[in-house]
Amino acid sequence: MRGVRKEHLPEKICLACGRPFTWRKKWERDWENVKFCSDACRRRKSA
Repeated sequence: MRGVRKEHLPEKICLACGRPFTWRKKWERDWENVKFCSDACRRRKSA
């Protein structure tokens, strides 16, 4: 992802709130498994 402009980063849709979120450096090694945009959404995933 080095050298990629922000508007060209990959996006996913949050399973809890339905909003799009973009790739973050901290998710670099685990991007395929990221499903929620935040800890709050991850906690309320069953709702």
